[in-house]
Amino acid sequence: MAELRAGASRGPFAESGRVEAFSDGVFAVAITLLVLDLRAPARRGMALHDLLAQWPGYLAYLVSFAYVGVIWVNHHQLFTRIALVNAGLLWRNLALLLTTSVLPFPTAVISSAFQFGDRADESAAVAFYAAVGAMAAAAWLLLFHYLSRTPRLLEDETHTAFFARERHRAVAGVTLYAASGLCATWYPVAGLAIACVLPVFYGATSAGLRSPGPAQNMPGNLLL
Repeated sequence: MAELRAGASRGPFAESGRVEAFSDGVFAVAITLLVLDLRAPARRGMALHDLLAQWPGYLAYLVSFAYVGVIWVNHHQLFTRIALVNAGLLWRNLALLLTTSVLPFPTAVISSAFQFGDRADESAAVAFYAAVGAMAAAAWLLLFHYLSRTPRLLEDETHTAFFARERHRAVAGVTLYAASGLCATWYPVAGLAIACVLPVFYGATSAGLRSPGPAQNMPGNLLL
């Protein structure tokens, strides 16, 4: 293992930095695009009314901002444990970036549906948002599963157990987003409430906020 990394340190090891830099750029663009759906009041004497009427847009913005932020934090935690990258990891990382970069669109759909649409529009908007969230969770599942089976890419082979455990969080995300979409069919606000709670769930269970176990307290296994 040591010889493999020593021989590849000038290639794949440096490339992992490129993957992080590219991913950070995608996250930054996605989180910036979220604010573009908020509109300044344009009607004379109606500024306060129009600002208050945009409350669904504010809520959608805050939820999606938190979600992209949590994805970024978890992505950082992911790469603190990765030493090398290969094509399999690159493609799975791109799948995660795809689902993240598209998030501003369903965010705008929810904002529009709750401001100007009817109940059917609200149900469709929340279901669409939940579908994108479920795909993002599925992308995490692909990443975690692949890394749990590919110890040669990791800083320490003990991290395979970490990624195996993280698969449970990804499965929970897919399940809860599916529940959000189903609830939205009958009660759009209930489905939206589940979607709002999910960034909190991902943030609270992030590796950086959990107490490290004995193996993680050892040098080379510190949580950053």
